[in-house]
Amino acid sequence: MSSNEIDTRTRILEATWQLLEARHGQGVSMSEIARAAGISRQAVYLHFSSRTELMIATTQYVDEIKGLNERLSQLDAAISGIELLDTCVEVWGYYIPEIYGIAKALLNIRETDEAAAAAWDGSMGCLRDVCRQIVEALEGDGMLASEWSHDDAVDMMYTLLSIQNWEQLTRESGWSTGQYVERMKMVMKRLFVEYLVNE
Repeated sequence: MSSNEIDTRTRILEATWQLLEARHGQGVSMSEIARAAGISRQAVYLHFSSRTELMIATTQYVDEIKGLNERLSQLDAAISGIELLDTCVEVWGYYIPEIYGIAKALLNIRETDEAAAAAWDGSMGCLRDVCRQIVEALEGDGMLASEWSHDDAVDMMYTLLSIQNWEQLTRESGWSTGQYVERMKMVMKRLFVEYLVNE
C-alpha cells in the first residue's frame, strides 16, 4: 500500500470517527464521510467495501490511536485473579472517557444499524474476553465466590463494566473517574471473590 493510499485511508477513518462523535452516530452515510474526507464516494469504497467494514475499521483505528493494546498488556503482568480484576477495572475505567464519544454514537444506532452493531460487538467482545479471563483466573486460584457459575459470573462482570453503567455513574451521578475505578474494584471483589465474601 502506497503512502498516498495510507493517507487516504487515514483521512476516511478520521472523518468517520469525527462524524460519528459529532452526530452521535445519527445519519452518517458513506457520501457524508466522503465529503468530510475530501474524496469521492467511490474512493471510500476502494478502501472499504461496505459500511460495516468501515465502521469496524474505525473502532479498531480509535483503539490503535488510543493505545488499547499497550494498555491491555498490563493485564499480562497480573499474578492472581484479584490482581487481574483490579487491573482490568483500572485499564477500562480510565479508557472509557477517552472513547466515550464513539461508543455513545455506536450505542445510539446499533439497534437499527447493522454496521454499527457489528462494530460495537467487535469492540465489546474484547471486554467480555477479559471478563472470562478474570473469572477463569479466580477459579484457578480457588477464589471465585461459590454462588457464581462460570458463565453467570462472566455475564454479571461484563454487565457491571458496561458503558451504560459507567455513563450512569459518572455522567448522571457525578462520580469522578477515580471514584468509579476504586468503587468498582471494591464492588467487584465483594461480589466475585470468595474470601472477601466470607470475611
